[in-house]
Amino acid sequence: MFVCEAGRTLSFSLAVMGCNSCSRAPMIEVIGTFFPAWMFCIAAGVVVAGLVRLELSRRGVEKKLGPLVIFYPGVALAVSCLLWLIVFA
Repeated sequence: MFVCEAGRTLSFSLAVMGCNSCSRAPMIEVIGTFFPAWMFCIAAGVVVAGLVRLELSRRGVEKKLGPLVIFYPGVALAVSCLLWLIVFA
């Protein structure tokens, strides 16, 4: 009986924590619609990674880099995380 009661209490606690965790998520209003802020951080990261690619290829440095499949997503991820920390932390 105690195990069943503990299981119900645990599942209720997890459900309450899940409902409460997103209450303070930063949102940005765009033309009356709210978007999660992480979407804008990812979009900015992809745009900056594209600009970095254009600049590196223009200067001829892109040929000297490692695997580009890893490098450019890493740049996008780094910019996204830094933007999130600077703007929303």
